[in-house]
Amino acid sequence: MEGAMGSEGANRASWARAGRIVAALLLFAAGYAIANRYPLTYNVLYRHAAGDTESAVRAMLFLGLQGGILLVALALLPGRWAALLLALAGASILVNHGYSGIVGEPVDGGTLAWMIAETRQAGNAAGEFTAPLLMAGAQTTAALALLAAAHWLLRGAVALPWGRGVAVGVIALLALPSLLYRTADLWPEGAERNIPGLGWDLLTAPAPPPRAAPELTPDPAIQTPRHIVWLIDESVAEAPFARLIAPRLAAVPHLDFGVAAAMGNCSAPAQVALRSGVDVRRASPAIDLRRTPSIWAYAKRAGYRTLLIDGQTSGAPQNLLLAPERALIDDFRPMPGGIDTDLKIADALNRQMRAPGRSFTLAVLRGVHFQYRDHYPAGAIPADSPVALQYDTALGWSKGRFFERLLAGVDRDAVAVVYTSDHGQNLTPGALPHCSREAVQGEFRIPLLAFLPDTLAARYAAAPRQGHSASQIFPATLGWMGYDPAKAAGLYDNDLDRPTARYVWFGRTVIPMGSDTQVSLTAGTAFPGN
Repeated sequence: MEGAMGSEGANRASWARAGRIVAALLLFAAGYAIANRYPLTYNVLYRHAAGDTESAVRAMLFLGLQGGILLVALALLPGRWAALLLALAGASILVNHGYSGIVGEPVDGGTLAWMIAETRQAGNAAGEFTAPLLMAGAQTTAALALLAAAHWLLRGAVALPWGRGVAVGVIALLALPSLLYRTADLWPEGAERNIPGLGWDLLTAPAPPPRAAPELTPDPAIQTPRHIVWLIDESVAEAPFARLIAPRLAAVPHLDFGVAAAMGNCSAPAQVALRSGVDVRRASPAIDLRRTPSIWAYAKRAGYRTLLIDGQTSGAPQNLLLAPERALIDDFRPMPGGIDTDLKIADALNRQMRAPGRSFTLAVLRGVHFQYRDHYPAGAIPADSPVALQYDTALGWSKGRFFERLLAGVDRDAVAVVYTSDHGQNLTPGALPHCSREAVQGEFRIPLLAFLPDTLAARYAAAPRQGHSASQIFPATLGWMGYDPAKAAGLYDNDLDRPTARYVWFGRTVIPMGSDTQVSLTAGTAFPGN
């Protein structure tokens, strides 16, 4: 009798243990699927739907391998170690859900580099995309809760050994998929591990190559402006600028080149391309803008002192400005100052342009990046105003008095100033304002103005007010510095007296990442965007 009861108890315990294991497997599968929602969607479902069944199966098998290894690790790891593993995995999962949920594409190395370059906008992004970011947090929390529950059930169902040797084995096992991803033709890397993996790729990437020397030599006999200034605004769209700000400049001698095309619908790619110069006629995805002679090198060869003023950061230079380029800048001045940043920059530039000496200055303005309500005084308009009104109000506050302060008392025959924006905006309600996956023309439509001495302005008297690209600023400026305008145009793009030779724009991967020698580049005769 006692033997039968003991046997029955053992059977019941076995069934209970089996039930816990089955429950743990189901919970783990649900948690892992939630965590890897986007890798599964883009690398399995979309490939299968496109008829690429072989790739879909391979991606599913590799994700399955990664999931199996994570399951084994959770079964073996004691509580604190498992908590650490889940915390690290959760951070990676959260980045994947936050980014992919907003932009609608998976994270890769170029994306991570772009996100690092755009960290100054984290607060703005959090305010603008509160709902999708909260959803990302909820999904990440759900995934971690399910994975933690699976760990608890497995540890309660099976007594597994633990020691130094097992710990080393678990660490090696967890590292295996990332090694396979980087050495074999296997993808994708799971959301629970890809951010540390891509971060490692960035940290271990080769040092940026040296910049090439300028290919031209200036003519010292040509009279050139003493001060040249590039004003690169943030998120200023051409149509609102033409409607709200251009009329204020009616009495100020200047050239308005009309709507121009940005070289990217994200800040970092557009600014890298502006500073580097692009040979638009021959540009291809094999281009490496880290190697081109930058505007700083041309300015220094022409005898200008180089300055970078940045109204968006208080730390190191942003927008993928790497060490070889930084070495060419004589004076870097971070100058953030709240909603009046651009007015303070205007005052600083005004002093610079009235001072003796020769200088080339690139000023990155604060502009009107989303969320727009952060760029004008509280109470200026009702808090629930439409996004378009918020944008107009922010633009009016940012630029309404800017040019007046910039040019007050300046000898206009001694300075050349060009004004543009890094990219435009999509002001459609509910749309991603810029840097969207399927970019629309509004994200590329930017203003392009120049304030030039009469002798230089005469070159552009018959210039068209359409068909321009920001890529033309580089060769035009070389001409102002004393370089041969025809040779500059042949190396880069047409001068501003004509339309662009070819529209070129870059995606987030604007410089090669790791072993990937291709960048995200689109070129053609049509204005960028859909």
